[in-house]
Amino acid sequence: MIEPILKAINDAKFEKPSLIQEKAIPLAVAGKDVMAWSATGSGKTLAFGAALIQRSERGKGIQALVLTPTRELAEQNGVELQRFSRYKPLSIAVVYGGVGINPQIHALQRADLVVGTPGRILDHMERRTIDFRQVKMLVLDEADRMLDMGFIDDVKMIISACPKARQTMLFSATKSSEVISLARRYMNEPLEVSAESNVDPSKLEQVYYDVQDNLKFSLLVHLLKNEQAGLVMVFCNSRRNADFVASNLCNVGIDATAIHGGLSQDKRNRVLEQFHSQRVCVMVCTDVAARGLDIKGVSHVYNYDIPPDGKQYTHRIGRTARAGKEGKAVSILASRDYDNFTHVLNDLPYKIKRAETPYVDRVAFQIPDRDRRSSGFGGRGGGHGRSFGREGGRGRGWGGGRSGDGGGSEREGSFRQGSRPYHPSGRGPGARGRSSMRH
Repeated sequence: MIEPILKAINDAKFEKPSLIQEKAIPLAVAGKDVMAWSATGSGKTLAFGAALIQRSERGKGIQALVLTPTRELAEQNGVELQRFSRYKPLSIAVVYGGVGINPQIHALQRADLVVGTPGRILDHMERRTIDFRQVKMLVLDEADRMLDMGFIDDVKMIISACPKARQTMLFSATKSSEVISLARRYMNEPLEVSAESNVDPSKLEQVYYDVQDNLKFSLLVHLLKNEQAGLVMVFCNSRRNADFVASNLCNVGIDATAIHGGLSQDKRNRVLEQFHSQRVCVMVCTDVAARGLDIKGVSHVYNYDIPPDGKQYTHRIGRTARAGKEGKAVSILASRDYDNFTHVLNDLPYKIKRAETPYVDRVAFQIPDRDRRSSGFGGRGGGHGRSFGREGGRGRGWGGGRSGDGGGSEREGSFRQGSRPYHPSGRGPGARGRSSMRH
């Protein structure tokens, strides 16, 4: 690498390169096409950024394009590229949706490097406000995530608009058939490198709790209040659940904030900044936050909703037990989670330990007006009061039956876990048949 990049790396106090950096940087700087398999947080930005910075020149048009699946990852890559190009100043434009397009148009007019999400890049292509004629380096960052999110056609259109005589680098956490197919079609004799996840399995404790339908939120509150935790990530499968959990955690005195794709970009940036600075120590998120973001110091990951497969589960728990530190991954199962948890266990090469559920105090939660009105809240077994309900009831929507965030009915006092032991087959002593395990 050239001296300006080495100087910037020294300023960042990097003691030694990560494994993916050690393997990928020499090939990337030499102009080779590279397929790199590495986990989130393994130092991928510098792995491709060193080549982008070294081989770009100021004022020669857009010479490098980095495609990312999410706005947050685009922003993060832009910040890192700016940092590593400190002593070789380049104009770096970061473009994504959810914000005004006019400032981006002005930034693209003088850009040397561009980082962006597929949708907004296509917007600029249609407006003819981005010029790929000078592009000589293309990076597909978190390629598997882009394909999972349905960006395959957008990505293909963007690749086809770039010059064929270019260097292409693809970074992916998983080696799926779709990613391999994309690489074979658009890359020129790529060299393959890989790095093990920097999550230390010996330092990661994984457990699950099998609780009654009416204790899901109450158990989460109990664990958050009683575990010795640092930064905590709580994962939900939907935006609505993330908002519900975050707001009700705040109501019981736990500083929490939600992040998901339904928030404005400014709000998402503020949430991440609060979490990074530890002004808020519990971040409730959808899987938009599970990939790509460099979030250090996460001690606990909670799966409030169980993901649909082992791959997504692995990405979630990969946020903790990093850099030699211990971590804990906790999954909270109610009956509606059984099918997903079966899929997770089938995909994993190891078992997740079942934990004994402690005594849990009943926790009341607040129901958003729009959900209370639309769900018919207050039906059989539901809560009381105008805007507060207990976990449970057989109504629909929040806290109603298995389709809600609690299900069942919760009574006064303390409860000990009383549901059946979880059986992946849905059978066994006291287990329900598979047909009743609805989400």
